[in-house]
Amino acid sequence: MKIKNICCIGAGYVGGPTMAVIAQKNPGIIVTVVDLNTQRIQDWNDPDLNKLPIYEPGLDTVVAEARGGNLFFSTDVDTAIDNAEMIFISVNTPTKTYGAGKGMAADLKYVELCARQIARVATTDKIVVEKSTLPVKTAEAIQSILDNTGNGVNFQILSNPEFLAEGTAMRDLAVPDRVLIGGNQTKEGKEAIAALVNVYSSWVAKENILTTNLWSSELSKLTANAFLAQRISSINSLSALCESTGANISEVAKAIGMDSRIGPKFLQASVGFGGSCFQKDILNLVYISKSLGLTEVADYWHQVIIMNNYQRERFVKNMIKTMYNTVSGKTIAFLGWAFKKDTNDTRESAAIYVADMLIEEQATIKVYDPKVTGTQMLGDLDYLNTRSEKENATYLQTNDDPYKAIEGAHALAVLTEWDEFISLNWQAIYDTMQKPAFVFDGRNILDKQKLEAIGFVHTSIGS
Repeated sequence: MKIKNICCIGAGYVGGPTMAVIAQKNPGIIVTVVDLNTQRIQDWNDPDLNKLPIYEPGLDTVVAEARGGNLFFSTDVDTAIDNAEMIFISVNTPTKTYGAGKGMAADLKYVELCARQIARVATTDKIVVEKSTLPVKTAEAIQSILDNTGNGVNFQILSNPEFLAEGTAMRDLAVPDRVLIGGNQTKEGKEAIAALVNVYSSWVAKENILTTNLWSSELSKLTANAFLAQRISSINSLSALCESTGANISEVAKAIGMDSRIGPKFLQASVGFGGSCFQKDILNLVYISKSLGLTEVADYWHQVIIMNNYQRERFVKNMIKTMYNTVSGKTIAFLGWAFKKDTNDTRESAAIYVADMLIEEQATIKVYDPKVTGTQMLGDLDYLNTRSEKENATYLQTNDDPYKAIEGAHALAVLTEWDEFISLNWQAIYDTMQKPAFVFDGRNILDKQKLEAIGFVHTSIGS
């Protein structure tokens, strides 16, 4: 089966970039990305590519090439579903905040709504592709909904998990380590798998496209993220040990990273990991393990989250201790709010939780981030429900100039590893700050010797 029309439900961080690349690499396939968020679709269609709702290096170039040719963004979900032979589900699957599984299980209500809409609208056979990160056996639930509520058409369910790292998503899509496709091992299922393989093979080498059964594919995504997060928590746990013994975590990381069995990736000590996937997927893995009676497995993976939370708390406690055991009435400048550089995504960003803890201590926070708006920052704080929105707005201030954000501050904390922070005029920054001027480098990107020579009291992670 040769696919001529693709629909993607969800125009977020996964759906938008992925479909843009698929459209670019397959000029003979019409790709329509749909979303109920009118403003988001308007932003995707804006002639000014700087207004795309997602910041991702290189995304604007790909969108400019394909949009209006074979790439379209629309709010007309039903028409896109009806026209498509293949439908990607790429909607949010946040951790549940209510009911059974609260705080751990994935909330699948948006996925189910998508399935029911597809079932209602579809009048011809469809291949439905899970692109959202989903728990094992979700495909089974989708298949059941489609088969029992549809119009008698045939549906094939595939799992095609994304392995994108925000900030490098376009490179990850253009030259992926692998593309994973899971499906039913029936004749029809294998035909559906082959159809999706054909889409990707227009630019991905066949040997890099792996096909599995549905359950293996679903579990592989959760496991990949769990392993990566585990490495970060492992090196962060050692950073605490380094600080207590006089060892240097950067030297330790370099030494163990040169072991070919370990490798250097994801061994950068920091204030902790964030993003939409790591915590959510680990909690999902914990929940699945507990529900299957695998308590020891659940406890093992839950420790990764516990260590990440500990690292954030330890960073804040160290700030307070260094600043004479009080930050009440003091101003602390933040460089960075996004969970990592080269993205405007703030989901589970360490900066949110560090700010929240410092505001609890009655500190004023002034933030500069090159890609995150002040509205988004306040929204992130408000989501925690720690205090009123009015209080958050009082204690959190934002500025689109890093020097203005830092001016008059008692301390500054680096919470995102944006490259531009390294090349700031640190002498000028020092001159405008309260003295002693404290720098807390939560990403270990600054030159300690240079800053101390200027006069800063510098503290980094793991040294």
